[in-house]
Amino acid sequence: MEHLDQLSSLPATRYASAFVDGSGPSIGEGLPLPLGWEGLYFPFAVGFEALRADGSPARDGVLPEFGMPRRMYAGEDTTFHRSLHFGERVRQEARAGTITEKAGSAGRLVFADIIREYFVGDELAVTSVWHDVFLEAAKPATTIEQYEMGPEWSHRELTLDTRQLFQFSAITFNTHRVHYDRDWARREERLDDVLVHGPLTRMLLLDEAFARYGMEGAGRIAGAADCAGETVFRFRSYRPLFVDRPITIASRTAATGIEVVALNNNGELAASGDYLVS
Repeated sequence: MEHLDQLSSLPATRYASAFVDGSGPSIGEGLPLPLGWEGLYFPFAVGFEALRADGSPARDGVLPEFGMPRRMYAGEDTTFHRSLHFGERVRQEARAGTITEKAGSAGRLVFADIIREYFVGDELAVTSVWHDVFLEAAKPATTIEQYEMGPEWSHRELTLDTRQLFQFSAITFNTHRVHYDRDWARREERLDDVLVHGPLTRMLLLDEAFARYGMEGAGRIAGAADCAGETVFRFRSYRPLFVDRPITIASRTAATGIEVVALNNNGELAASGDYLVS
């Protein structure tokens, strides 16, 4: 599947107004798009008839149908070959990657990858492998495993409310009901409350990694603006993060770059990211 889009500053401006403080990256024609913010563009915009009952795409034009009632974002591996810039005309090509079926304690599981490549002209700028998991009806989780952080971690706390989740859903055209329908989230998904978007958590962790470097704008990270090197961000989602509950975002330096994590209000590891600099 192929899509063309011009990188307008509007989605980035809206994201920044909801989730980035005044010291965030500059936004404007010709400036580099912060790494990871390509996720604000090229949404899975399918027709209403192609949606599952939970609001996620049943037929997205890339993956086959698996006959499963639930679809969740599980993580993403992204390689930044060069910066994208506001105003550039970008082509996204999407195709199915590895598909694996397993049987677990929650029943049948299908793990499916979507490979997305972003081109400017014929030049490959970004390669991202989106990991989805398709599941049977939900069962409640009961375990609590607190994540231990040492003094080398830098951390901050934030709480996202329904207005912010609505804004991210609107920017990315995300129709999954777990992000806005409290009754659905609790009754059908067996969740405690409305769920924070996995792709939003990914972007918040990337933003934290950039802040840890102390750079002015994502384009200067690891020479991405002048193609001096490649950068990779590996993101994994483990547990849900909920609206109106404190989230801890923590980071520390590692031998190859930056390690970032998100903890839920119980101190459990909810998501992790490794920002690797070549």
